Amino acid sequence: MPSTPTTRSTPSETPPAPSGDATDELLALARRVADREIRPHAAEEEAAGVFPRATFALLSQLGLLGLPYPGEHGGGDQPYEVYLRVLEELAAARLTVGLGVSVHTLSCHALASFGEARQRERWLPAMLGGELLGGYCLSEPTAGSDAASLRTRATRDGDDWVINGTKAWITHGGIADFYTVFARTGEDGPGGISAFLVPGDAPGLTAAPPERKMGMAGSPTAQLHLDGVRVSDERRLGAPGRGLPIALAALDAGRLGIAACAVGLARAALEEALAFVARRRQFGRPVADFQGTRFLLAELATGIEAGRALCLAAARLKDAGRPFTAEAAMAKLFCTDTAMRVTVDAVQLMGGYGYSADYPAERYLREAKVLQIVEGTNQIQRLVISRELLRNAAPADAG
Repeated sequence: MPSTPTTRSTPSETPPAPSGDATDELLALARRVADREIRPHAAEEEAAGVFPRATFALLSQLGLLGLPYPGEHGGGDQPYEVYLRVLEELAAARLTVGLGVSVHTLSCHALASFGEARQRERWLPAMLGGELLGGYCLSEPTAGSDAASLRTRATRDGDDWVINGTKAWITHGGIADFYTVFARTGEDGPGGISAFLVPGDAPGLTAAPPERKMGMAGSPTAQLHLDGVRVSDERRLGAPGRGLPIALAALDAGRLGIAACAVGLARAALEEALAFVARRRQFGRPVADFQGTRFLLAELATGIEAGRALCLAAARLKDAGRPFTAEAAMAKLFCTDTAMRVTVDAVQLMGGYGYSADYPAERYLREAKVLQIVEGTNQIQRLVISRELLRNAAPADAG
């Protein structure tokens, strides 16, 4: 006897995509900023390892750092789907910027979604529109995919908490103005973790030298050391011991941000390869005339479009208040794997020029790899997807 159908949402049930003059104007603004302020400096600044802080200040001034959050606290009141489309534009110009906006958005999530009204009123406006930049502190040297095993500890001392430990792989580590920090406040395991909003200049908070990475040299990634960092209980977000669900909820949304960045990066790589094969001549004709080239370009473009559709469909579920954990993991998995493939093939299409640092294709390839790792490795995404499928499957009829 077949099992009972599940009640999961299907693409036909998702709300329609946002449209209208306001959305068009916002996307046009994002493209102008990308074309005029970001893309012209991307190659030089990445080669020099320069973080574009002025660019983030500009994005804040333009209202692009708080798009999916409420307008009453300085956000843009935009659907997550629109935010992801903006994120794609920024990432297509420079991944350091797109990923930085995604991480900042992730860092605001705990306060915006789980903070009390007085906490949101006090701190959220500056985080969303005050030219501040956030960092998200969950991973540790011995706790990456297994977030429940983190060792950083916060101990209650009167009206304060004293935090000690080390966080690892922190984007904007050492330069962020605030950090959302997850620390153990109770017993070992997933139930003993709490979330805190820690100022970037808190006494006892120091950053190690940035990690030396194969890509994204302009985006600092560093360990953070918390040595007796004292924060008031007012900066605890959510109930004590409920930090891990807060972290996981943020990661569901953050995975969609990474997926959108992957679509933007893949798009940039394909556009670079298209321009090259259209002008490059071999055997008396453009490389673009060869069937093998055309078929490969068609496959890459199809993968990018499929990834964008998957990402935005998941965003519409989120905007409608429906479960989207599996869909976010699917989008992150598919889009980042697609970005890896597109960037590898873009380099191959360009031959020796693709391997040369004189063209951005090799940088795109190096940058794509990290997207398969951050916000949960793609192996973890497969675990999340399969877990959600099995959770929603009806049990087989024993008879």
